Amino acid sequence: MREALRLAAKAAASDEVPIGAVIAKNGRIIGRGYNQIEMLKDPTAHAEILAITQASAALGDWRLNDCDLFVTKEPCPMCAGAAVHARLRRVVFGCEDVRGGAAGGVINLLQMPQLNHRCDVNSGVLAQECSELLQEFFRGKRASDQQITN
Repeated sequence: MREALRLAAKAAASDEVPIGAVIAKNGRIIGRGYNQIEMLKDPTAHAEILAITQASAALGDWRLNDCDLFVTKEPCPMCAGAAVHARLRRVVFGCEDVRGGAAGGVINLLQMPQLNHRCDVNSGVLAQECSELLQEFFRGKRASDQQITN
């Protein structure tokens, strides 16, 4: 999770929403990502999606059965769906997203019995640090917006 936080800080430095993600297999990181939506002009360029793409390339397979995703914020529905489709073993996240989370915040796509795969879920890992990074980023955004309107 520390590496995911480092990547989230990299996103913030690029004026992206500070979310970072890593995928590990057997304790070794095989995929990394941080939000690059603005930079790439791509609404799918979420940290989790980029990490899944990199991990799949590293393994030469889209199936990530024995892999774990570590992400600083609860995945959105798109990212949770990708985690299920990639057959990730486990999703570990920092802070919850009570307005848009798909790992229990609003819905739990990661463990829906109707889907063909379910991921184990662990939440609250370094939650305070993950949450503070996001809060600081959006505080800065609001202050910046307020300066522009004055």
